Amino acid sequence: MKRRTFLTTLALGSAGLSVRALSKTSGATFVVAHGAWSAGWAWKKMHPLLIAAGHRLFTPTCTGLGERFHLADPSNSLETHINDVLGVLTYEDLRDVILVGHSYGGMVATGVADRAADRLSKLVYLDAFVPRDGQAQKDLIGPAAYRRMQEGAAASGDGWRVPSNPIPSDTSDADRKWIEERRGPQAIKTFETPLHLHHGETKLPRSYIYCKRAAPGDVFRQFADRARREGWGYFEMDASHSPFITAPEALTKILDTIARTA
Repeated sequence: MKRRTFLTTLALGSAGLSVRALSKTSGATFVVAHGAWSAGWAWKKMHPLLIAAGHRLFTPTCTGLGERFHLADPSNSLETHINDVLGVLTYEDLRDVILVGHSYGGMVATGVADRAADRLSKLVYLDAFVPRDGQAQKDLIGPAAYRRMQEGAAASGDGWRVPSNPIPSDTSDADRKWIEERRGPQAIKTFETPLHLHHGETKLPRSYIYCKRAAPGDVFRQFADRARREGWGYFEMDASHSPFITAPEALTKILDTIARTA
C-alpha cells in the first residue's frame, strides 16, 4: 500500500469511516464562526476527522481572541467579527461553503450569510444564537445574564472585557487544562452590537444542532424549537455545549450527513 493511501486509510479508521464512504462524500468546504471567548484552536480535533470524511475545514479566529488576542480593543464588535469571516471567504476565494456558527458564532454566521449568500450553500447553527433583524446577543440572553456580563466586565479592571463562561462539566481534565490555557475575555461590545440584516431572512437551507446536555438556563432551546417549527434540518446530540471538543466523532457524522443532503 502506498504511503498516501495508508495515511488516508488510517485517518478514516480513526474517524470511523471507510474508503468507500470517502468516495461518496460531497467534498464540502466548512467554515466555522467560533463561539465567544474561543478561537480557531478549539476546533483542533475536527480537522483530521473532516479531512478523513473528504471535506475541508477553515476555522478563522475572530479579532481580539486566540492568536489574535493582541488586537483586543474596546471597539471590537459583532461587525468586526462578521468582517473577519467575510475576509476569509473573499481572500481564500471560497464558494459553495457550509457555514457553521457555534454559540455566539450564530450571531456572526447570520451576518455573514446576509452579506455573502452567493458564497454559501448551507447554514448550520451548532447550539447557537439565531438572531432576527435588529437583535444583539444581549437581547437573546435576557437582562439578568446581560447584567452578569456587565458586572464581569467591571470586575475585570478595564470595564470592557467579559470573562469567559464556565467550561462544560463533562470536559475531560486534559481538555479542561488545554482550554483554560487558551480561552480569553471578549469585548462586551461584541455582545451589545445589534445585527442589521440588509436582505431580510436568509433563503439558504438551514440546520440546527442542539446539544441536549444543556447548561442551567438552556438559552439555546428556544432556537432549537424555532428550527423545528420552521422545518429546518434538525439534529440532537447527547453532548454538552462544545461537542467539537467533547464529542468530535459524533459531530463529524452529523456534519457529514448535512454535507451529503441535497
